[in-house]
Amino acid sequence: MSGSESHSGGCQCGAVRYRIAGKLGYPHLCHCRMCQKAGGNFFMALAGTREENFAITRGTPGWFSSSDPCRRGFCERCGTPLFFKTADSPYVSVTIGSLDDPEATTPVSQDGVEARISYFDKLFSLPQKATDRSDLPDGNARIAQSNHQHPDHDTAVWPR
Repeated sequence: MSGSESHSGGCQCGAVRYRIAGKLGYPHLCHCRMCQKAGGNFFMALAGTREENFAITRGTPGWFSSSDPCRRGFCERCGTPLFFKTADSPYVSVTIGSLDDPEATTPVSQDGVEARISYFDKLFSLPQKATDRSDLPDGNARIAQSNHQHPDHDTAVWPR
C-alpha cells in the first residue's frame, strides 16, 4: 500500500476492518436493483480503489456472487455490506457508509437510475428530526450506554 492519504472502515460489529491507501475513486450512488437488494435500501453508496491499495486488517469477509462477474463482500457476523468486486478488475469498491469517515468523499454520480425509487427526489422535503428513542426507558441514553457498535477508528482488540 502506498500514498499519504488513507481511509479505514469496517462493519458494524468490528469483526471485519479494512484500510485503503490513497484517494477513493469514483464515489457514486448505485440505484440498480442488485445494489438495492444488497444494501437493503434505496441505493448503495460506493467508492473504489485499486486492489494493491486495499487491505483487510481484521477478520475475513463473506462473499456472495450477485451475478457471474460480480461479487459482494459482507460481515458474516453482523451482515454489514462492505465491498463490491467485478471479476478480473483491478479495482475493489467499499460502501461509503462503512468508512470510518463517510464524509471523506462526496458522490459524483448516480448510476443505475433506471431502477431509482420513484419518490427518491422527494426525500429531502420530508420533515426532519434528531434521533429520539423516548419509547425506551432512559431513551437515547440507554442506547448509548449499551452500544455494541465498533467505534469509527481502528482498535487493537474488539470486542471490548
